[in-house]
Amino acid sequence: MSQIAPSPTAAVLIIGDEILSGRTRDTNLNTLARFLAPLGVDLMEARVVGDRQDQIVAALNALRAAHDYVFTTGGIGPTHDDITADAVGAAFGLPVREHPEALAILARRYAPGEFNAARRRMARVPEGGVLIANPVSDAPGFQVENVFVMAGVPKIMEAMLDDVAPRLK
Repeated sequence: MSQIAPSPTAAVLIIGDEILSGRTRDTNLNTLARFLAPLGVDLMEARVVGDRQDQIVAALNALRAAHDYVFTTGGIGPTHDDITADAVGAAFGLPVREHPEALAILARRYAPGEFNAARRRMARVPEGGVLIANPVSDAPGFQVENVFVMAGVPKIMEAMLDDVAPRLK
């Protein structure tokens, strides 16, 4: 008698003080659930944490140990509170550096003189991370092992899923 392999499992980590304060309504969880179900991936857990590195690291480490895939949304933009790349690097024990391909993508996006230090922050990726294409605003997300790090803006996050889908088993 053959065993049916269990479906892969996933968790979502929603990052941002704006979600917890109620200033912004999360729709990414629903979008991810609707994306994963037809692919045969069971969404088992979701957590929301603020823009605090220790909380992001603790939640990410717990979720990535318990599930086949973790999807994060939020915290990869150009502002001072966008700390997700640093938190993912800390969770994996990896240095975070400017990714050459991400830098090139962003440099093409902005007019001369507009590619400032804040916008360069969006090119920071933990060492060894693989970019996730962003057809909406070009600023890429990234994948480290079983963790997919995506934008918090719903339209952008949803567009990134096209690049993520072929990576899932």
